[in-house]
Amino acid sequence: MGLAYWRGLRKSGGMTEAELLAAAQVSKAWPFEEARKLVKRYPQGKPKGVPVVFETGYGPSGLPHIGTFQEVLRTTLVRRAYEVLTGAPTRLIAFSDDMDGLRKVPDNVPNGELLAANLGKPLSRIPDPFGTHDSFAGHNNAILREFLDQFGFDYEFVSASDRYNSGEFDEALRGVLRNYDAIQAIMLPTLREERRRTYSPVLPISPTSGIVLQVPIEVVDAEAGIIRFEDTSVPGGKVIEHCIFKGAAKLQWKVDWAMRWVALGVDYEMCGKDLTDSVTQSGKIARVLGGAKPEGLIYELFLDEKGEKISKSKGNGLTIDQWLTYGSEESLSFYLFRDPKSAKSLHPGIIGRAVDEYWQFREKLATQPIEQQLGNPVWHLLRVTGDGTGAGETLPVTFGLLLNLVGVLGAHGTRDQVWTYLANYVENADPAAHPALDALVMRALAYNRDFIAPTLHRRKPENGEGAALAALDEELAATSDDATAEEIQNIVYAVGKDPHFGFETLRDWFKALYETLLGSAQGPRMGSFIALYGIENTRKLIAEALDPV
Repeated sequence: MGLAYWRGLRKSGGMTEAELLAAAQVSKAWPFEEARKLVKRYPQGKPKGVPVVFETGYGPSGLPHIGTFQEVLRTTLVRRAYEVLTGAPTRLIAFSDDMDGLRKVPDNVPNGELLAANLGKPLSRIPDPFGTHDSFAGHNNAILREFLDQFGFDYEFVSASDRYNSGEFDEALRGVLRNYDAIQAIMLPTLREERRRTYSPVLPISPTSGIVLQVPIEVVDAEAGIIRFEDTSVPGGKVIEHCIFKGAAKLQWKVDWAMRWVALGVDYEMCGKDLTDSVTQSGKIARVLGGAKPEGLIYELFLDEKGEKISKSKGNGLTIDQWLTYGSEESLSFYLFRDPKSAKSLHPGIIGRAVDEYWQFREKLATQPIEQQLGNPVWHLLRVTGDGTGAGETLPVTFGLLLNLVGVLGAHGTRDQVWTYLANYVENADPAAHPALDALVMRALAYNRDFIAPTLHRRKPENGEGAALAALDEELAATSDDATAEEIQNIVYAVGKDPHFGFETLRDWFKALYETLLGSAQGPRMGSFIALYGIENTRKLIAEALDPV
């Protein structure tokens, strides 16, 4: 792609390519900081125009989750930043380690007994418990690819099973056998004594049971790929000689990672904090195999609502589908962009804020100077799959305000109802004229149905709150239906500031409005809400609060 890819910038900021390059070279935005690591290694790109290779890895032992997606997104952001800095060609490989043996049955898949009967076998050689693909790995790989395709990522999907089974990794496997002792010298000191006795960089697959074996091996003929080992998966065990080529073995994780870096020519790969030690050991092994450790970022892990690590097998946290049920694609990317070295909570409660913050940053982008644009997450996100256009666009209604509106409508609110209210606030209130807003309407209804409506409770007014609500009702009765949100907000302020009602701060007044009218401890700017919901409808809410049935 190179710099030509970025010519859409003139549509969203007016910068020239020279200005962009100058700003990118000093930008503190983390994708550019990461990309400069590669620029130091390949200032003009790889020799002979060979593409710089970015890789992301996926272990298909469980369903793909947001942690999987974020690696592809973040790696793509670094890839695009490198292209800006150099104009050099690049590739992105999405690699699936589907030769790994299934260690345990995930909690969140059907037909667990089918998987239990195939424990220890490569994921790509286990029947699909969903009954839709040729293997368990095939099912999970397909879900990952469908999602990445939905977002328009530019990537090449590569599976371990294809490379092992086809023999494309055979030469790399020879390298492992040739350097078997050197690899053992790297790995054994990092292991407990008991593990050292059984550890082997090569994991043969039993020709009898099909199980990936964790057994010591003896290298018989490195060039021919022949090893000797005891097949412990058969009754009584049996010592056999076995060629590891053509998918008859796989490598132990850290050795496999290093082999892959060398075989595929990987130049950049990021990973989670939990793999810090793996990066170190795999880097040493890569050097033994004649390659080098890629550049990369070690990012913090996602946490669920309880502060626990997200796990594919546990199914805690959020799935990709869940986020997209309640929030937009852009908001997901926005949330994943920011502060990769800081731990993030991943639960439904953070979606609404991410949606609104995305649109706030998008609106700011068009008026920012170059340096600030490159630090704006939306600048990077608009260029993941497109030409960078869309800066300055905004929504007429925030997602937070939508959530408050649908909360008043209850669990059975409809899209048509919401658009009826939006006509009070939005010019040309037609879903076809506001497709992004219409998509958020549907997501707000879903979020309200599942999370807000079941928890809302409107309390009775206390102390001077009833008198204040009555005063607000009187003021609204005298207010024109076409009053602006700001005019209505001033009315609300005036009532809250009246000393007769006893509110120490305006915050106390707004809290009373939220709890008595909306049933929530927090809420929107009331002027905006009343303008959206309508003055007469708001007066009905007040009447219900003052005289609950």
